[in-house]
Amino acid sequence: MGKVITYGTFDIFHEGHYRLLERAKQLGNYLIVGVTTENFDDSRGKLNVQESLMKRIDNVRNSGLADEIIIEEYEGQKINDIQKYEIDVFAIGSDWVGKFDYLKEYCQVVYLERTKGISSTQLREASGGILKMGLIGYGRIANRFIVESKFVSGINVEGVYGLDPDSLKNFIKKHELAFYETDLDVFFNKVDAIYIASPHLTHYDYIKSSLVKGKHVLCEKPIVLSGSQAQEVFQLAQKNNCILLEAIKTAYAPGFIRLVSVVKSGLIGRIKNIDATFTKLVNGNIRELKAETAGGSVTELASYPLLAIIKLLGSDFEEIGFCSYFDETEDIDLFTKINIRYKNAIATAKVGLGVKSEGDLVISGTKGYVYVPSPWWKTEYFEVKYEDSGRNKKHYYKFEDDGLRYELAEFTSMIKKRNHQTYKLLPSESIAINSVIEKFISRINVKEI
Repeated sequence: MGKVITYGTFDIFHEGHYRLLERAKQLGNYLIVGVTTENFDDSRGKLNVQESLMKRIDNVRNSGLADEIIIEEYEGQKINDIQKYEIDVFAIGSDWVGKFDYLKEYCQVVYLERTKGISSTQLREASGGILKMGLIGYGRIANRFIVESKFVSGINVEGVYGLDPDSLKNFIKKHELAFYETDLDVFFNKVDAIYIASPHLTHYDYIKSSLVKGKHVLCEKPIVLSGSQAQEVFQLAQKNNCILLEAIKTAYAPGFIRLVSVVKSGLIGRIKNIDATFTKLVNGNIRELKAETAGGSVTELASYPLLAIIKLLGSDFEEIGFCSYFDETEDIDLFTKINIRYKNAIATAKVGLGVKSEGDLVISGTKGYVYVPSPWWKTEYFEVKYEDSGRNKKHYYKFEDDGLRYELAEFTSMIKKRNHQTYKLLPSESIAINSVIEKFISRINVKEI
């Protein structure tokens, strides 16, 4: 039979953890369990770990399944451990199929089927529980969201709602989810919180339906398509004692949060101008390029540059204008330049699906400026620059993979702490962003080029 080894964070120990260890134990006659340290979790992008290392070790020990427990502290340790302990089988959850194939050089690699759905245990009750999350939508971003969710402790994506049973069946099979539903009320009864990743025009109704049912909501940007609707849904969330958060991933990323703090501290003096650009070239029969699904550059991309502008200059606009290049057949903008005038500053946001430009961010002040290179919305590096280049300072921050884990970690933290708003993206800021998008949709001060 031989020795088996497996690894994990084992935070908020639940039935899924127990079953994985149980199946790993059956692969040999001696099971070694590696529990990750806080520093290693940070380095690999694991967020929101709630329990200490010693508590997590106790969780594994109390399962009665581990013959030996070790600590995982660094990248590459698995190879050393396999050789040191003369391991025959490396076992890990099927969430990571293919990820650890490189270990086949050293031992047998087995991917164990994950537990579909998490049941209550005494540990779960004592810890406050695992947040059961359901998805509305099963497109590209929903697929990325599930991958990213594996890096956030305290949540489990249970199932998905939609209208196409065949697509739903394929989706839950691919991601090993517990269920799919085409009945919205039944779906709500099976989950604690909702991630909305459906087309823009459906957000408003899905948010309201979820909140009325008492479900917390994380909704893709733009959360809705008007300022008044945004204000309405945030008020509804407050009324129903629910968390509502707009999923603009940049707002929750460590590098961007530090960028805002550095600029607001006065290091570059008074902000007088911001230029923020986000463009990407797309083509084909896709939602982003269709008027009937509220496609176009502004609805698809403007939330990001508007986030930077509103975070740094506020929402007390004096004048907003748009210059746009429209598709000749579809009534959508392929490129738009948004000009915003404040009392003491100006800002420009450029977005495009059919025009390419440098995706950087420049914040100009009376003492210096900050430059964030493309892609600035995945802020990993920025530089504070002065007339005297000897004073320049570079800042580096890691942005993990697609970045959706940051918004999900903030969302779960808000639920756990019962915080109805976060400084990282205030409801008033979401309302302001969607008010600007509404002006464009209403063709207020829009000029064609």
